[in-house]
Amino acid sequence: MAISFELTHICKQSGARCGILHTPHGDFETPIFMPVGTQATVKTLSIDEIEEVSDGLILGNTYHLWLQPGDEIIKKHGGIRGFMKWGHALLTDSGGFQVFSLSDIRKIKEEGVEFRHHLSGALLHMSPEESIRVQNNLGADIIMSFDECPPFYSSYDYMKDSVERTLRWAKRGKDVHAFPQTQALFGIVQGGPYKDLRKHCIEELIKIDFPGYAIGGLSVGETKSEMLEMLDFLTPLMPENKPRYLMGVGSPDDLVNGSIRGIDMFDCVLPTRIARHGSAMTSTGKVVIKNKTYEQDMGPLDPNCDCHVCKTYTRSYLRHLFKADEILGLRLITYHNLYFLKKLMHDIRNAIKSDSLLDFKNRFFEEYYHTEDSKIDLTKKVDKID
Repeated sequence: MAISFELTHICKQSGARCGILHTPHGDFETPIFMPVGTQATVKTLSIDEIEEVSDGLILGNTYHLWLQPGDEIIKKHGGIRGFMKWGHALLTDSGGFQVFSLSDIRKIKEEGVEFRHHLSGALLHMSPEESIRVQNNLGADIIMSFDECPPFYSSYDYMKDSVERTLRWAKRGKDVHAFPQTQALFGIVQGGPYKDLRKHCIEELIKIDFPGYAIGGLSVGETKSEMLEMLDFLTPLMPENKPRYLMGVGSPDDLVNGSIRGIDMFDCVLPTRIARHGSAMTSTGKVVIKNKTYEQDMGPLDPNCDCHVCKTYTRSYLRHLFKADEILGLRLITYHNLYFLKKLMHDIRNAIKSDSLLDFKNRFFEEYYHTEDSKIDLTKKVDKID
């Protein structure tokens, strides 16, 4: 079995949708947030902890695992699942985003991409066929088509050529996919800010017939309002009976707003990255735990959170760990942030089921974004590598 999607409820107030994503390694309620495990690990967390802060579906990074330790070694372990001892479901990206974002020296050709290793400088080549071969070896439940992710504000002519190339690469990848019965290959919609190109891309991907569709090329430098406008335009064009995945998006406001617009799956390195710099997501907004105001704060990190971090430690102690450069501080805030987003997605699903997601959005934004630290940055750019 590959995957299937079951639509279970549409919110009468917002139009958001709940569903069940059926995979070979578990069934998952959607909308769902997927923690990013770039190097076959979610940074700083053990497998038991990842289970506690996720709904059982996480990501692996094709580019990095291809380079280290290599997909053949991972294949000998039975794929990423055996390699990292993860008993649940996995998704791998195609490696395309890293090829285009990490290297200043690259040549994009019809055959694929020549680029430089981001550490050694060695010349490498990634093609649609190679990306799928590597992902077949990595063994995730859901794998992604190899695509080009150009800068959002690329010229129309360049973006048009890029979309056509991405479509040809999508077809080539599907043609060589070795395990379609056990690995679901998703197509990726590109096109930058150009609605006609986005429409053309999804229409052509639907003709190729993928079991799911991802939206790429958002949260790459455009404003939040531009991203939401594109989602408003694009999601109604996507098949209702297949999962919709918004790639690399995961701030609390994006999860709420994306769900309202019919997105089923999200991922982002944001919660783990900001955790390692001492920023915690809480029910009343972002807390920068390194600030001196928490030096003698005996309260929990988030009084409304029931994770073991909030039930056990004071803000004062957590601040001390960061000031003392203790690794435990990074681990605890990482755990909490992912737990927070897991709970947020649970609340979003409940609000959809009760036909009240817009009411939930208003309450949540009023509480979370009332502080200066938590204001929504409409021009924020997030690097998607963790």
